[in-house]
Amino acid sequence: MVRKGGTDLNSWRVACAGFCFCIALAAAPARAQDGEAEAPPIEFHGFASQGFILTLKNDYLAEDSTEGSFEFAEVGFNFTKELTERLSTGGQFFAQDLGPTGNFKPQIDWFYLDFRAEDWLGIRAGRVKIPYGLYNEFQDVDSARVPVLLPQSVYPLQARELFFSVTGGEVYGFLRMGGFGALDYHLYGGTFFLDADELTPPGAGFELAMHVRYVAGGRLFWETPLEGLRVGGSYERVRVETTALIPGLTPPLELDSRSWLYVLSAEYLAGDLLLAAEYGRGNDLQTSNYPEDQPTIDTTNERAYVMVSQRVASWFQPGAYASVFFPDVENREGRAQRQLDVALTLRFDVNPFWLIKAEGHFLYGTAALKKGLNVNPPDITQAAEYWGAYFLKTTAHF
Repeated sequence: MVRKGGTDLNSWRVACAGFCFCIALAAAPARAQDGEAEAPPIEFHGFASQGFILTLKNDYLAEDSTEGSFEFAEVGFNFTKELTERLSTGGQFFAQDLGPTGNFKPQIDWFYLDFRAEDWLGIRAGRVKIPYGLYNEFQDVDSARVPVLLPQSVYPLQARELFFSVTGGEVYGFLRMGGFGALDYHLYGGTFFLDADELTPPGAGFELAMHVRYVAGGRLFWETPLEGLRVGGSYERVRVETTALIPGLTPPLELDSRSWLYVLSAEYLAGDLLLAAEYGRGNDLQTSNYPEDQPTIDTTNERAYVMVSQRVASWFQPGAYASVFFPDVENREGRAQRQLDVALTLRFDVNPFWLIKAEGHFLYGTAALKKGLNVNPPDITQAAEYWGAYFLKTTAHF
């Protein structure tokens, strides 16, 4: 579970073996008994998208976005297969390019073996999507949403590797309660594998080795008796141990980071109208073996958004949201301690397999910018307080 200066080869082999095993199971011919229907075929789906980023005053996501950048692309291919009435499998290959990260490095985004005993009890094992908030499981499905960027206060694209999937297992179920609606629950646990190279600031002059001790959490939604309304909450805990190999420093710097976060969610879908809102907080506690140089960090952040979209025609769907993020609830003063993002999106479905999106953002504050990655010059205090971001994205999917 440690990546030091590159990909953990053993982890990659294990993931590949698991994925190939799932494919082998899916591809195995189904034997139907006399009088029984043949097993459902394998379902294949895929997507490819290319985007363009242009920002005003501050670089964002891509290092040269103020001059315009095409480093905003992704491609994926997945399959699902029902092996028996209760057993199914699936997986996805994925690659992306997002500014200085990704660079189309192929990876197994998710894979699973799923046994559903009853509607109220299922077990899933493999590399499973993290059930967090309303839309985390759909971050890789551009056709399933209106915005180019989901509200970044709750679904930060730069943290996709940390929030999208976990290698481990999940217990889930859907419990109907008659006139009281239904409960949809998920409990999960495991780990994920961090690429230390991608998390090391450019030109840092040191190496990182990272070990994720555990990831655990759950989500509970209540499908209310009011048709189209669901409410609920999500919770997650993560522990990460980091070793920084710094020239001239003995012993190496050891960091122990423990985090938790929650989000409360509400969504109302009435015909072609979608209304959604989420509010959450998270805490980061970090200690080190050099407390005099690396004092304990204990901060609580806050994030929220409201979003609306409306399908006006079969080919046209506009949407908008307002999102806010505070990295430290005890200190909300100054541009670096807040970020307000107001976004407007226009989605055009050219045909059932091709869509185009145009999106504009007005931003106030710089809390979501990262030193050395998003801001040029690297000193984040020099970033503009008021700035803008524009995105154009086209996606083909089947």
